[in-house]
Amino acid sequence: MLRRVRLALGVLLLATLAFLVSGGLSPAHAAQTSITGTLTTPAGVAVSGVVVTATGPDGVSASGTSDEKGVFVVPLTAGGTYTVEIDVSTLPEGITLNNEADASRSLLVLGGEKRIIIGLSEGGESGIVADDSGTAERVIQLFLDGVLYGLVIALGAVGLNLVFGTTGLTNFSHGELLTLGAFTALAFNTAGLNIVIAAPIAIVFSAFVFGWGQNRILWRPLRRRKTGLIAAMIVSIGLAIFLRYALVLFFGGAPQSYKQFAGQSGIALGPFNTTPKALILGALAVLALAATVIWLQRSRIGKATRAVSDNPALASATGIDVERVISVVWIIGAGLAAFAGIYLGLTQNTVWNMGQRILLVLFAAVILGGLGTIYGAIVGAMVVGIFIQMTTLFIPTEMKTVGALFLMILILLVRPQGLLGRKERVG
Repeated sequence: MLRRVRLALGVLLLATLAFLVSGGLSPAHAAQTSITGTLTTPAGVAVSGVVVTATGPDGVSASGTSDEKGVFVVPLTAGGTYTVEIDVSTLPEGITLNNEADASRSLLVLGGEKRIIIGLSEGGESGIVADDSGTAERVIQLFLDGVLYGLVIALGAVGLNLVFGTTGLTNFSHGELLTLGAFTALAFNTAGLNIVIAAPIAIVFSAFVFGWGQNRILWRPLRRRKTGLIAAMIVSIGLAIFLRYALVLFFGGAPQSYKQFAGQSGIALGPFNTTPKALILGALAVLALAATVIWLQRSRIGKATRAVSDNPALASATGIDVERVISVVWIIGAGLAAFAGIYLGLTQNTVWNMGQRILLVLFAAVILGGLGTIYGAIVGAMVVGIFIQMTTLFIPTEMKTVGALFLMILILLVRPQGLLGRKERVG
């Protein structure tokens, strides 16, 4: 019977892959060597018509212009060190660069697609913005941007922490659950469904196929074979690499966006600029996180999850079905991760390595808040999200993630168990 279930799930996963491929997206070759990025205002409005030029060591240059979605691609013939320049005269009226260094910078390209981040501001004459990044309006804007980004991190970190709490698995493939959720929604959207309908279907689909199905086919058999946690972690790294390059094989390396809400006019809420979709997604994220917390605290299966997290052997001895609890945790974790991926896809772009780029941030939030505690994951995510955005006041945008990781190290030096974690006796 168990073999039949595994066979059926394997067929379902193959059918899922076939569906994603047939959703209007054909296999693609490896990404061409290029420099790419997305230009948007703080409110999320795409900035088109901006010329970006890359000049190589041999003096040969190539240019790209941002399209209606704010995406620019500068094709290169080979890797090397390039001087990347922004033609500030092509910036629309009222749009300026955050940092003078963004106008001309040196960039090492090793091959493939190299993404760069260019910060833009609104207000003033077009061109390089003066050094006024410390103003109160800028601080408020970055703080609220950090809150919204923290909600995305929290959606991914909660599932990562739940899986760790119940199984002890440090899952390095959790970032790919975000990517799979985003691309599943993209496949449904490309097939003709409006993203408002495609998104919830993709979340449910991902929760059961990529969450419950992954646990049933891979992790449950490994647990029954008493596979060590270090070996399981290495398996998760291999799974992450496999999924990542399967996605780039079938979907290509170029960023893609959903058919609806790709570009949206910004709105001003006092000193804070944003878009309606960002506010709606943020509100839905708060509801999803609140529902998860209430489920964990009030429901019977939620209480069982806490018991398994505290002591799996004792929970099993008291009659709790530990495997059933773990299956539910995988479903919830994959569903929240899919929501986070769609959130990122709607506010930025859907790209094959989006989960890889945010994975270290998820781990930073989990470790900072405290391993195995859902409240710690949420608090850690908010601290990391706000800190990442606020550090752009002082450091280049490309280095903002480094600040969050450094903060994690500092806090762990003072409080090794994290902000809300419990001290444990070792030995």
